[in-house]
Amino acid sequence: MRHARLLALAPVTVAAIALSGCSSSGTASQPSATAAVGAVDLSGVCPSTVIVQTDWNPEAEHGHLYQLLGPNPAIDASKKAVSGPLYSGGEFTGVDIEIRAGGPAIGFQSVSSQLYTDPDIMLGYVSTDESIQQSTEMPTVAVFAPLDISPQMIMWDPESYPGAETIADIVADGATIRYFEGSAYMEYLKAAGIVPENQADGSYDGTPASFVAAQGASAQQGFASAEPYIYEHEIADWMKPVAYSLVNDSGYTNYMQTVSVRADALEEDSACLSALVPVLQQASVDYYADPDATNALIIDLVEQYDTGWVYSHDVADYSVATQLELGLAGNGDDETLGDFDLDRVNDLLEKVTPVFATLGTAPADGLTADDLVTNEFIDPSIGLPVD
Repeated sequence: MRHARLLALAPVTVAAIALSGCSSSGTASQPSATAAVGAVDLSGVCPSTVIVQTDWNPEAEHGHLYQLLGPNPAIDASKKAVSGPLYSGGEFTGVDIEIRAGGPAIGFQSVSSQLYTDPDIMLGYVSTDESIQQSTEMPTVAVFAPLDISPQMIMWDPESYPGAETIADIVADGATIRYFEGSAYMEYLKAAGIVPENQADGSYDGTPASFVAAQGASAQQGFASAEPYIYEHEIADWMKPVAYSLVNDSGYTNYMQTVSVRADALEEDSACLSALVPVLQQASVDYYADPDATNALIIDLVEQYDTGWVYSHDVADYSVATQLELGLAGNGDDETLGDFDLDRVNDLLEKVTPVFATLGTAPADGLTADDLVTNEFIDPSIGLPVD
């Protein structure tokens, strides 16, 4: 199931909203590093360029990846990709990294399909529900979870529904929930009886127009780390707070945007992953400690890629603060950043298997959490500081 996000919009009236389909035609040359290799040397075990496919345009939820880029990375606006020497803790690691945008940049195809179409891509963002659904045709294994809790949420107007605190509350109050058709989490919410079929509206198109036009009568999907700020401060026809509840709190404990590999490449890539995954963990720690430079790069990339996605510095700052405040990025139940709770994965697998079977995309027979995720490469000593 592809990951779909709201097309964020500048502070204009809804009537004036229009998406741009053009992109910069500039092409950057492949970077070359001249710096000495630092404490972490990936050159003996990893590809000369580690290619990563993301699931969306550059955004703060991807900060740990862009944190890996050194100074003056090469931006290829036509390919919607950025590349440069891969750094860890300010030191060159001996290899380069290329980060490719997803979503509109790849025609909204799934990251799983990209991993299997282009064998040069080593890593990709594959959420656990997508991995389960694609386990028969395109199996993947997640090696690092940059987000402990999914930012996916349902939001509503608190003035129209002042007593609502949960998704079940907003449903009980009679609201229709607008979402991207085919979203796995909504299929689960419907199957679990949390959202009745007649209150689920799959017409969401990524713009705020319908939400604004309904004047608070309907609810809508979004990311807790983005839309609450965007709607209150950047949607000129709304400009007031929204309330929301995380889908995670309704029992759909999906790991979103996990860094994953093709299942058939796991053994081959294991030496690289053993050295690289701790670098990813540390990059997350470093990013949340000081995100400003990386966020500036993310904003620059969004502007140069020009896919119709608009993303401001204020939204990026809000995202980082919200990720930490809500524990979207965090150590979970232990002191380690990026590891997986296998019981949680098995619980999600049990919940979504009948849903996907009904949709005609039944998971592979005998599938377990061990087939979907691994903590083999995680360094348990790396975690976010705890107050």
